[in-house]
Amino acid sequence: MNKLFQDLSMKSITAISLSCMSYMWIAYGIERSSFFLFFALYATSFLCFLYLIFKGKVNQNALFFFAFGFRILFLFAIPNLSDDFYRFIWDGRMIWEGLNPYLVLPENDTSLVAEGQLLYEGMGAMNGSHYTCYPPVNQLAFLIPAILFSKNLLGATLIMRVLLILADFGTFIFGKKILNLLKLPSEYIFLYILNPFIILELTGNLHFEGLMIFFLAIAIYYLLKNKWLYSAVAFAVSVSVKLVPLLFVPVFIKKIGFWKTLGYGALVIVLNFLFFLPFVSQDLYDNFMDSIHLYFQNFEFNASFYYIIREIGFRVKGYNIIHSVGKVTPLLVIFSVAMFAFFRNNKNPKVLFESMLFSVCIYYSLASIVHPWYVAIPLFLSIFTRYKFPLVWSFMIVLSYAAYQTSEYHENLYMVFLEYIVVYGVLLRELFSRKNDFLEIAKA
Repeated sequence: MNKLFQDLSMKSITAISLSCMSYMWIAYGIERSSFFLFFALYATSFLCFLYLIFKGKVNQNALFFFAFGFRILFLFAIPNLSDDFYRFIWDGRMIWEGLNPYLVLPENDTSLVAEGQLLYEGMGAMNGSHYTCYPPVNQLAFLIPAILFSKNLLGATLIMRVLLILADFGTFIFGKKILNLLKLPSEYIFLYILNPFIILELTGNLHFEGLMIFFLAIAIYYLLKNKWLYSAVAFAVSVSVKLVPLLFVPVFIKKIGFWKTLGYGALVIVLNFLFFLPFVSQDLYDNFMDSIHLYFQNFEFNASFYYIIREIGFRVKGYNIIHSVGKVTPLLVIFSVAMFAFFRNNKNPKVLFESMLFSVCIYYSLASIVHPWYVAIPLFLSIFTRYKFPLVWSFMIVLSYAAYQTSEYHENLYMVFLEYIVVYGVLLRELFSRKNDFLEIAKA
């Protein structure tokens, strides 16, 4: 242990101490409405993270220790920046009670599960009035806390947090394996695993993008090793946590060939069908798809180009055209992904990662909802490319929390504009600059 810390400078020790203070304060001492305090604490932790990565000359073993040590600080905290975890616990307890979470609305009967009224009030009336849209493997992750703590909110959050920390540990292992295959510096993994955004949104706020990315990392590793069957199984599990990775299947065509990609996609679909079998009922499909359609065609948050399109719609049509846009943008995303799939040399693993990165970023740029935790997947993909604008985004995205300063949710569009003008500005610089290696620039 002494060898681990003996080379730390006083500045590094200060950065670590300030990080611990910031994380503890965020975890146990603030409310979501205290935006400026939260932003100051987050900015402090982010600056300390940048110092440790770029200037602190901290060895990788120590960085690993601090990355997971910071996560442990959140173990006994009830998330105070997101209320989604209440729905996660509700769904898990529904399954534990032998009920189908895809068929019951929380608002209809809060007595179905232990602490039902508390969970319903926590998730909010909007969430509680919609059917769950979380796929089966995600539901399994919700069930585990229900088995161990069926009547204890804090215990359930602790178990979910442990699961997500373990997932991050797996991502660390397979992320380094991928970096080694690509002959990239293994230290790049810390741009993801030590990033305050990842620590806060995944471990702190209990979002299961961390579990999705773990299985995605396994899938990509085996894809690069030309073991596409193993890859497809891991990919199917990733999709059954969150549906977003489905975007990437067409991009694999040049890597493994058309027919193998067809088999790959078919296996992913079949496995996900099998995952859904325990929940199959006459209303499952309708409820699940209704929730997804409602989510993407009725709600708006932290969007970029969508807000520009919406404003044009107001001026031309005189009303919010979200329903029309929600039908067109998927076609634009499909077209863009097809362009990346067929017109880029995705046999080259580094180009493959770039195609995946820009596919998901185009999807988010056109989406009507971009919650902070969505940025986890672009951030992960970016560490295998020369593009590091998602690293900047992982800082700027917290400006979206300005919407929660009052009890009545109200977005600050100036904050949204600032977020995206910086992110897209960095993206354009990286696209047109010859000095694209952000890490090397920062070290200079």
